[in-house]
Amino acid sequence: MLFFRYSPVTSSLALAALATSLTVQADSLDAARSTQAHTNQVAKTAQIKIDKNSDQSFQLQAQVEQLQAQVDNLTIYQQHLTKLVASQEQEKIATQAQIEEIAKTRQGVVPLMYYMLDGYKSLIHQGTPVRMASREQRLADLELLMGRADISEAEKYRRILEAYQIEIDYGTKLGSYEGEITLANNDTRQVDLLYLGRVSLLARSKDTEHIWLWVQASKQWQAVDSSQRVEINKAYALASKQQAPSLLNLPLSLSKLESQTKAQEQDQSQTLEAK
Repeated sequence: MLFFRYSPVTSSLALAALATSLTVQADSLDAARSTQAHTNQVAKTAQIKIDKNSDQSFQLQAQVEQLQAQVDNLTIYQQHLTKLVASQEQEKIATQAQIEEIAKTRQGVVPLMYYMLDGYKSLIHQGTPVRMASREQRLADLELLMGRADISEAEKYRRILEAYQIEIDYGTKLGSYEGEITLANNDTRQVDLLYLGRVSLLARSKDTEHIWLWVQASKQWQAVDSSQRVEINKAYALASKQQAPSLLNLPLSLSKLESQTKAQEQDQSQTLEAK
């Protein structure tokens, strides 16, 4: 059996060695803890970056999807515009064809309108002179209208037809108006004129004492016999809507040719609605 002898020097060395060992262990532990803390911080920072990058990735993905949707919409819209352009091209071709057709039609319509104006002028100057002032003014307006570039051919044609329609009304209605006549002796009178279509044109003095008939054959005013005054005054009352419609027996303002062809109609009575 071995026995160690206790020695103060040996004990001191042992304690010193133990203390040194404990100090080294403590330093190592602190270093380990520091390393762990640093590692944790690095890991935390890395995680934050990862999370941030992940959010950015989601945002970028959302932007990509949004841009893709816009691209899809633009593609559809482009296809739509392509169809519209194709349709407009077809309409352009059709419109051009219509323009060419209108140009051809205009070449025929314009001369026709001038022929119609010539006929209208003849109707005014050769027929019974009913409402001559307004008719001549209408003719002058139409002649001026034909030379205006800012008025369409369709409107010009419509206005000419309108003038003819007014002439038709003059030929089928009973009406009266104020005016002035010149008698055979060049005496002028302010009178009330009465027309029954185109077959009878009468003038009555303002005092109703004198009545004249327009004779188309001689193109003059001729005094009417007083025996017809009652019937003529009835016609004036009817034209003024002062009397109910009834049969009228009036002298006729026929041309020479019309007088020959209608000799048997001298006593003809006509019932026409007052204009």
